[in-house]
Amino acid sequence: MTNRERVIAAIKHEQPDITPHNVLFTKDMLQKMIAYTGNADYIGTINNHIAKASLTKPQIPFKGRNECFVDEFGVIWDKSGKDKDIGVVAEYQIADADQLATYTPPPIDGEFVHSLCRQLMETKTDNFAVASIGFSLFERAWSLCGMENLLCYMLTEPEAVESLFAKLAERNLQKAGIALEYGIDGVIYGDDWGQQKGMIMGRPLWLKLIKPYIAAMYSEVKAKGKYVLHHSCGDLSEILDDLIGIGLDVYQTFQPEIYDIHEYKEKLRGRLTIWGAISTQAHLPFKTPGEVYDITKSTIEILGKGGGYIAAPTHEVPGDVPPVNIEAMVRAFKDQNIK
Repeated sequence: MTNRERVIAAIKHEQPDITPHNVLFTKDMLQKMIAYTGNADYIGTINNHIAKASLTKPQIPFKGRNECFVDEFGVIWDKSGKDKDIGVVAEYQIADADQLATYTPPPIDGEFVHSLCRQLMETKTDNFAVASIGFSLFERAWSLCGMENLLCYMLTEPEAVESLFAKLAERNLQKAGIALEYGIDGVIYGDDWGQQKGMIMGRPLWLKLIKPYIAAMYSEVKAKGKYVLHHSCGDLSEILDDLIGIGLDVYQTFQPEIYDIHEYKEKLRGRLTIWGAISTQAHLPFKTPGEVYDITKSTIEILGKGGGYIAAPTHEVPGDVPPVNIEAMVRAFKDQNIK
């Protein structure tokens, strides 16, 4: 089987010859692996099964502020603290509910999106190809007005929030529409809704204010016969059935600190494919290489049985993971027996 065929088999809940895998790194962790191995193309040695193109313009340095970067919405991110990967918003663009309702997102750069999709199709080799739209709705909204403010507005000014969400969703649909002109296999949306336990905004507000727009975003992808994938950190146990109901095919990231892998393998069998489950929180940073190898092998055996699993760390691997543990995990991926 090709890498693409393995991923599709997993999504269809069929048994591939080996369970597909995918490993992504933060910038500093990738540099650690390159330095450790002496291989500038270390990522190419992993045999990742998924090729991804982010349809978001890269951040550029913000003049006049050290370690600050501006994104395609004009949001300034301060990366001078401990979090060098994402950072924190330096200042918010939306000051009150009136601005929330009247805010107009910047237009998409259609040619830029086309160029990324062309590049993806030219370089994907035999991998499963996805277009990625991160910070797609709730996350983009709070980056514009602040997390606490947005949560308050969701209670006190729901119509203003709906106005903003509708505009953001339409922008996402424009990007996805371009990507769907190409031979991609699916679209992955990124929008964090979960905490370590429970949801940030709670299920009732998610159902009322977020679900309708997510359903519309999924619907366009499904209408083209493509797969819908979604990244969200945290505990989404309250809404997994809702997500399945509106067309979600693959859920990333599945965290073993939150979900019991035995229980959720049975709950989701034949209904939703799990992507993740190798913990960047509890396992990769702290276990021995032997333990990481054994955990990875065991996780694949449990979750990969009968398909429905893409083996991966629960997030982009952060810089606190020993390189030897990455090698142990990748070795476990490669030691699967071809059936």
